[in-house]
Amino acid sequence: MGEVIYTLCMLTSLSCAVLLFAGYRRTRLRLLFWSGACFAGMTLNNFLLLLDKVVFPTQVDLLPWRQASALVACLLLLYGLIYEKE
Repeated sequence: MGEVIYTLCMLTSLSCAVLLFAGYRRTRLRLLFWSGACFAGMTLNNFLLLLDKVVFPTQVDLLPWRQASALVACLLLLYGLIYEKE
């Protein structure tokens, strides 16, 4: 059951990123770009989670990589929220 949930979370993050980047391409609102970048990072985070828990459950520990990708994704959104003035 975990594999299904991890995959659905990854696909949901990916679809959000695609939709946000499409909205940015149409409107050129920079906050949409930063939000899309955040969700792209969250997609990477969910992919690493899937690899860590399903594909390599005992061989490799991807926790530091997962935490780093989540941190970068949150920092991208935080940067967009703080420095975009529109």
